[in-house]
Amino acid sequence: MGPRIAIAIDGPAGAGKSTVAREVARQLGFLYIDTGAMYRALTLKALRRGINPADEPALEALARESRIDLTAGYGGGCRIFLDGEEVTEAIREPAVSRNVSLVARVPGVRSNMVRRQREMAENSAVVMEGRDVGTVVLPGAQVKIFLTASPEERARRRQRDLLAKGHHLSLEQLIQEIRERDRLDSSREVAPLVPAPDAWIIDSSHLNTDQVVEMIIGRIRGRVT
Repeated sequence: MGPRIAIAIDGPAGAGKSTVAREVARQLGFLYIDTGAMYRALTLKALRRGINPADEPALEALARESRIDLTAGYGGGCRIFLDGEEVTEAIREPAVSRNVSLVARVPGVRSNMVRRQREMAENSAVVMEGRDVGTVVLPGAQVKIFLTASPEERARRRQRDLLAKGHHLSLEQLIQEIRERDRLDSSREVAPLVPAPDAWIIDSSHLNTDQVVEMIIGRIRGRVT
């Protein structure tokens, strides 16, 4: 495969995009880019600063002044740095998850992040995952995947991840948070969460990670080789 091939993997919160995209990138030797981590990093900074997630001018100014760097991590993962501080784990805190959709829907924030994401993809073959990669960030991506699962299954996966990190949230609370995040992501005016017209939609509710990765790798090799 030649350089500058772009694979877009979009989908709602908890669909398993990060795990799948990371493994696909590892197997192909591509650069893995987690666009959602960039919005999470900015949300973390806003919370630390006491900025209201509804204060759009303050968030736009924060995006302009912030340095967010993504580097390759262990096993093909992605390490996130905010103004020089590694925040790879901190951006996964529940408070960040509850507020990131509010921050991500701000037009000035999105335009800033999209510009940065496109720059990352200019000189590398990438697997980029997020919510608007196939529709907005990289509409010319050779392969577009929309990975989803039922809210209940996504909540169960999220609960397992949180328990492993010592956070105890009820399944009912997580289902409610995921449904609300879906509503916010799908109804925002700028770059709403919707599948690209030419995206391959995969429902992973009854599939494990290996099965999803195998399906996607087969599609990629069929399209770009």
